[in-house]
Amino acid sequence: MSTPLADTTNPDLGLLYAVNGLARRSPAWLDHAVSWIGEYGILLGLALLGLTGWLRARRRPDAPVAVAGLLWAPLAVAIAEVANLPISAIVDRPRPFVDHAGLDVLVEGKEGTYSFVSDHSTMSMGIAVALFLVNRRLGWIAGGLALLQGFCRMYMGVHYPTDVIGGFALATAVVLLLAPIAMAVLVPFCHAVGRTALAPLIRAPQGGGRRSGGRRRGGGPRGSVRADEQPPESDLAA
Repeated sequence: MSTPLADTTNPDLGLLYAVNGLARRSPAWLDHAVSWIGEYGILLGLALLGLTGWLRARRRPDAPVAVAGLLWAPLAVAIAEVANLPISAIVDRPRPFVDHAGLDVLVEGKEGTYSFVSDHSTMSMGIAVALFLVNRRLGWIAGGLALLQGFCRMYMGVHYPTDVIGGFALATAVVLLLAPIAMAVLVPFCHAVGRTALAPLIRAPQGGGRRSGGRRRGGGPRGSVRADEQPPESDLAA
């Protein structure tokens, strides 16, 4: 079947056809790989980044604040997804392949669901922004994965570019606007948990460094850096 010409006067549709056209010209194995990455792989990668951030946050001087920031990430995503329910119903935008022929749709089961905003893009950028507030290095990596997520959703033919941008904007707004309120609750909560038997979830147990390696003038064991000398990384620290 011949592919109809895209409406080049519409940047949103034109970019979708351009990106999705790559799928039509790519080998089947690459399409399958992009589909898996865009549907599951990036979210799994973001989860691993979150786990890495938690392991690092537990070792920081401001551990309760850093862990609270990481806890805000999944909560912010959940709030953004709930906020998207009325937004998607009001906009009532069908998937692009419903109204436009010639798209190469790489994933099934999307018929009858809303296109705006992209849930996957919302989740990815929500994790990225929240993670960036706690650990900038991991946040930049997560941000790159979020951008890749948006590309994959267009490549798969299931979202317009504006669906992706809308998801990014919604997630960023929720994370940043509600962060002060969330942290006002989560930081005391993490401090409280740190005084219970669940304290290792908040702060990494201190090893017996004083008994190994001897003592040095002016501090602890050789090669160690005192916790109170480590600069905090979190932008959420009060």
